[in-house]
Amino acid sequence: MSYEHWRHYARGWIFHFIGNTELAYEAYTVAFRHNPLDVQSARHLAAIAAQRQNYPVAEQWFLKVLHIIPEDADCHYNLGFVREQMNAPRPAIESFEEAVRLKPILDRAWYGLGLAHAALGEHAEAAVALREAARLQPMNGHALYQLGMAYHHNGEPDKVDKVVGKLLEFDPKITRQLIKDCGREDLAHLLPEMPW
Repeated sequence: MSYEHWRHYARGWIFHFIGNTELAYEAYTVAFRHNPLDVQSARHLAAIAAQRQNYPVAEQWFLKVLHIIPEDADCHYNLGFVREQMNAPRPAIESFEEAVRLKPILDRAWYGLGLAHAALGEHAEAAVALREAARLQPMNGHALYQLGMAYHHNGEPDKVDKVVGKLLEFDPKITRQLIKDCGREDLAHLLPEMPW
């Protein structure tokens, strides 16, 4: 590692720490130029680009990270998230699938995988992924809501009933939304009276 690399990386870290992401981005870019195997600079550059919602640039930096360390499940998840934000569900699915292959307990990657399949109208596949996300995080109301919607779109009303029952245990507000969005007014009697 060269002195110039570390000098620019340290500058980037300091600017990043104090919240000046513009100067941090510049410094990390120079650091990476001095050492193209500098995974930390590439990670920071990807994160800053994603934070700025510059998803195509973030995608390129995450790909550089994965070129250096291809077995990084969290980076595959981040790449999937960025691709989902770019309205590219098929590439997002590839990234999320790699993330869960490498790290099966990564619930947010299962959730992203489910959303990406749902965006393509692949509701059976969405349900499989969302069921795993909900299994890993049983109190994740958003995962259960999306699972219920996947079952609804896949024509599985009995499974929607089960999701409603589970959601009622801890999140009546999301349960109410699921019942409404599925057009399942027959289940509305299960909801407690809400003071709002």
